[in-house]
Amino acid sequence: MSARPDESPPAHDGGLSHDLPVLARRRMIRLMAGASLVPLVGCTSEAGTAASPSSSSSAECAEIPEETAGPFPGDGSNGVNVLKESGVVRSDITRSFGDSAGGTADGVPLTITLTVVDAASGCGTPKRGAAVYVWHCDREGAYSLYSEGVTDENYLRGVQEADDEGRVTFRSVFPGCYPGRWPHVHFEVYGSLADATTATSITNTSQLAFPKDVCDTVYATDGYDASVRNLSVLSLEDDSIFSDGHDRQLATMTGSARDGYTAALTVPV
Repeated sequence: MSARPDESPPAHDGGLSHDLPVLARRRMIRLMAGASLVPLVGCTSEAGTAASPSSSSSAECAEIPEETAGPFPGDGSNGVNVLKESGVVRSDITRSFGDSAGGTADGVPLTITLTVVDAASGCGTPKRGAAVYVWHCDREGAYSLYSEGVTDENYLRGVQEADDEGRVTFRSVFPGCYPGRWPHVHFEVYGSLADATTATSITNTSQLAFPKDVCDTVYATDGYDASVRNLSVLSLEDDSIFSDGHDRQLATMTGSARDGYTAALTVPV
């Protein structure tokens, strides 16, 4: 288990001032696209059946909203680069790998499934061979490689190559909620696995959000006490990243806190 991060409000994701340029671009894109965009994914309550994606046409399909990678990407953009390390291409990201401390992240099991599709074709063509790098905080709200107590760890980070259906899958744990941010998962999309493992040519950077009912259920389990307090003063509508629209970033959830959850999201690029 990792050490609890500093209780003072952290600079996770750069804060609102860091994100304003991104948010402004998103608002302009939404205005240009009009109000007729149909969400590609929905959400369901605990143990429910995943909502079926809407049938898409070019008019209904838009690229995943562009977001900040935050201050803890580990992709070489701020010094730390986990992408060039042997072992980063993996589906199980719960453990650290390589020369790291070898810790394991604790928490409610979570499977993250992202389906990368071609936005230009109306979201009907899978992006076979694309690569996705995902990372997120642990149960205590700490980011491996950066946060105090886990700088020697690199868990909850990994890369996968999209299969014939454009799908990548990661085995992880449900992230905690730290002060000031709605629970989320960061991800970067690359054109190929070679691009990802050389940390070059990122095509899209975005974030996945979790539905509140699932967060409430998970955070009622052991080890997520701080997340209960932090989530109680947050909402998706007030979050600095998701406040201007989260329909296309809200994961479809299935499963339970006892057996683990699956979070699914379609990612048009």
